[in-house]
Amino acid sequence: MIHMAKTMLQQHFKLKDLGDLKFFLGLELSKSQEGIYLCQRHYALAILEDSGILACKPSAIPMEANLKLHAESGTKLQDPSIYRRLIGRLLYLTISRPDICYAVHKLSQFVSNPHTDHMNAATLLLRYLKQHCSQEVHTSNRNLFSMIYSTWDFKNSTG
Repeated sequence: MIHMAKTMLQQHFKLKDLGDLKFFLGLELSKSQEGIYLCQRHYALAILEDSGILACKPSAIPMEANLKLHAESGTKLQDPSIYRRLIGRLLYLTISRPDICYAVHKLSQFVSNPHTDHMNAATLLLRYLKQHCSQEVHTSNRNLFSMIYSTWDFKNSTG
């Protein structure tokens, strides 16, 4: 099917086949006998470098277990655009990182008015990424149906 589509496109356009897809919009893709692997290691490292904490002490957890963030937690950030950009980049990173989805969801609730406590929680998440920057998502070639259930607590998700 892909070969047929390429043949049709080559009849109308000048094409150059670059081979198997390896990188696309910050995603690293690799194929194996078992399936396809998605990773954003380079993207995660770029976030750490841009944030100035590439040499930080790693963290084993993405967010503190009983952390209660509120709209007015801490003092207001001088430049909220730094926090907003960071959260936007972290949202894109969740494509291949389900392990950070909850933390990013919580932190994204405060992009309109970020405070120091929100940025501190985001920094802990970055330290977690430092320790786990190479995690990847695997999609299997087998026709297996898998169901994942999570007991994440969203009852306190109102800022």
